[in-house]
Amino acid sequence: MATPLSLSSVLSTRLATTHSVFPIRRREFNRRRIILVTSCAGGGGKPTILVAEKLGQAGIELLRKFANVDCSYDLSLEELCTKISLCDALIVRSGTKVGRDVFESSRGRLKVVGRAGVGIDNVDLAAATEYGCLVVNAPTANTVAAAEHGIALLTAMARNVAQADASIKAGKWMRSKFVGVSLVGKTLAVLGFGKVGSEVARRARGLGMHVITHDPYAPADRARAIGVELVSFEVAISTADFISLHLPLTAATLKMLNDETFARMKKGVRIVNVARGGVIDEEALLRALDSGVVAQAALDVFTVEPPVQDNKLVLHESVIATPHLGASTMEAQEGVAIEIAEAVVGALQGELAATAVNAPMVPPQVLRELKPYVVLAEKLGRLAVQLVTGGSGVNAVKVTYASSRSPDDLDTRILRAMVIKGLIEPISSVFINLVNSDYVAKQRGVKISEERMVLDGSPENPIEYITVRIANVESRFASALSASGEIKVEGRVKQGVASLTKVGLFEVDVSLEGSVILCRQVDQPGMIGQVGSILGDENVNVSFMSVGRIAQGKQAVMAIGVDEQPSKETLKKIGDISAIEEFVFLKL
Repeated sequence: MATPLSLSSVLSTRLATTHSVFPIRRREFNRRRIILVTSCAGGGGKPTILVAEKLGQAGIELLRKFANVDCSYDLSLEELCTKISLCDALIVRSGTKVGRDVFESSRGRLKVVGRAGVGIDNVDLAAATEYGCLVVNAPTANTVAAAEHGIALLTAMARNVAQADASIKAGKWMRSKFVGVSLVGKTLAVLGFGKVGSEVARRARGLGMHVITHDPYAPADRARAIGVELVSFEVAISTADFISLHLPLTAATLKMLNDETFARMKKGVRIVNVARGGVIDEEALLRALDSGVVAQAALDVFTVEPPVQDNKLVLHESVIATPHLGASTMEAQEGVAIEIAEAVVGALQGELAATAVNAPMVPPQVLRELKPYVVLAEKLGRLAVQLVTGGSGVNAVKVTYASSRSPDDLDTRILRAMVIKGLIEPISSVFINLVNSDYVAKQRGVKISEERMVLDGSPENPIEYITVRIANVESRFASALSASGEIKVEGRVKQGVASLTKVGLFEVDVSLEGSVILCRQVDQPGMIGQVGSILGDENVNVSFMSVGRIAQGKQAVMAIGVDEQPSKETLKKIGDISAIEEFVFLKL
């Protein structure tokens, strides 16, 4: 195993001439090659974030610490498409449609769309993914506010609060007309048992209601923990006295409540909707109200917002209507603003967004555990692709995860995405991220295969090492070839830091920070000192170094971590050392 040599304290006085010995199988090389590999660095300057709908001041201030912020509200589609080509991120609420034309107009610059709220039905996710744009939302900050509004509408509807208020303000006293119904002992069907739905269920249970729920994706144990019964859709709509909607608007939920479903409900049912207007067929609801099948409805959302002034549903005497107030508390507005601002800034900085809606869906706890391995996966991909030469291109890549955990306990989807990002980004002008990595890899004919290597031992660490192999290519650094002729790099996470531990058949040990110089040389005294002296003379800081060799006096591979990119002249001086047979500079 390689023994690392820290050089931070001895750079100014040159490097010690010591070697680390590794029992590596002998391979013969007879060519001397000097190869420089670089990649384009990103442009400088602050990113630009367009805020297209009103956002809480706390969120705006957070954004301004990191980026140039353009707050332009009530933009037409044409105006939005004109501005978007100059923006790196876009933040909207529910009123701005972000369709394919917006992503096309961005010309690839738009990297993040932030939806300040839970729903993302106003964003074309397919187009966002195709154009490599991450979509993040703010799913937690307004959860309580939306649930509280749902309960407020539920109780106000049951006791005719809005109608009685309007009547008494009109100078009337009509106690007998506004007799309500009690909630205690009644059955509430919560359709959609996500964050808001589950919070509504908790509160309704506190009001003495019997709560049932339908959600094909809800965990049974979570429902049981709250004291809620999971039932089929048919049972939910046919037995409920009250129905509360908490569903996203999708092709499957569009007009879910319609003439057919209203006909199967208990006569006199009461409906609350604080989710999305489109889940109810509004004309069918109007007919159900007129016929008495639905006794009352409390609506915070509508198919078209705002609804037209003479909307018969809004004007119906058995309907309470509010103007999409689910998230409209002072606390929720500030919370959503901060949550979406942090998500957008983090995404622009390359951090993993737990609230991403078009990225590999990885639970936050898994994301936290895999974070250092995510860094390792991307850097191994970057290293491997920079070792490729020749005109055949990269078309077959194999990624191996070695772990003591069973495959069911190891979610590697995000690691696969980051390997692809590392492979493609250095050789592509397209912005690559974990959203569009699979799509772009497929477009470029890159076939990614994965394998799990199950190890004996403690599963405390999720992964022992990751290996990336590229087949059917020539290598810029012949020492990086495995026995089967593939480019092979392998790495581990050591004390939270990504490290390169194997190149081809040679074991090394170098931290993957900054950039890496790989040298194959004749194993002889003074080699570390000679290379270190050249780098020290040019003020290039060496962060780490290790040497792996076949046998004493034979070939060895030296891996050097450097903080700065050496000049061409510096690299040429290293290549001119007579004992060095080949070397390569790899930019991370």
